[in-house]
Amino acid sequence: MDLQLKLKTAFVSGSTQGIGFAIARQLLAEGAKVIINGRTQEKIDLALRKLKQEIPGAEVSGIAADFADPEEVDHLLEALPAIDILVNNVGIFDLRPFFDTKDSDWTKFFEVNVMSGVRLSRALLPKMLERKWGRVIFISSESGINVPENMIHYGMTKTAMISVSRGLSQLTKNTGVTVNTIIGGPTYSEGVAGAVEQLSAAQGRNVEDVKADLIMALNPTSLLQRFIEPEEIAHLAVYLSSPLSLATNGAALRADGGVLNTIL
Repeated sequence: MDLQLKLKTAFVSGSTQGIGFAIARQLLAEGAKVIINGRTQEKIDLALRKLKQEIPGAEVSGIAADFADPEEVDHLLEALPAIDILVNNVGIFDLRPFFDTKDSDWTKFFEVNVMSGVRLSRALLPKMLERKWGRVIFISSESGINVPENMIHYGMTKTAMISVSRGLSQLTKNTGVTVNTIIGGPTYSEGVAGAVEQLSAAQGRNVEDVKADLIMALNPTSLLQRFIEPEEIAHLAVYLSSPLSLATNGAALRADGGVLNTIL
């Protein structure tokens, strides 16, 4: 299927690894021009080398910016060209008891996970509306619905992303612009892989066995019965980036492996 993404320009925040990297790679494979983002130029250069090796001839570049620093975000916005597809993927997470989570922690998580998408959308969405074509995608999480007790600060930001996305979609009536959210499930990113490998070494067990036990211990309602691969989230993101997805707008679509067991 031709997703009709040639000549489109995309910006993917937080895309030097994990889900963001997988989305950037698939957009490039579909012929889009992609601008990636990471906190340091070193990480961007490494990701660019990987992408150019995997997809010869890919039109890909990168801009460094730490979304915890509004000034760096301002510089990034000044450097961005006209963007057709915005993927608000950047995010931070950790496990932390509610009673040990300081005000500064709440502020940092909100600044990076929520305000990144707010600032990028505020800057880029108006031009999309003027051109009457564009795509804005927020990468949220099932933790925004089934909020973990040891990640309340993180879950709160993922709930907020769903709200911001739905609200922005109301601005796109009678245009070719859409705003949607992907609710991802437990994904085998580099960070998770590192933790699993450490557990595997400490327990003297096979990595695949540790992965299987971990997913069922932490997510017993999973229908997939395994971790989601970043590429599986990217498949949905790239479809939502396509002109073919115009009828999908204002939606929160699940790619959660069936972890959430509510109907809506």
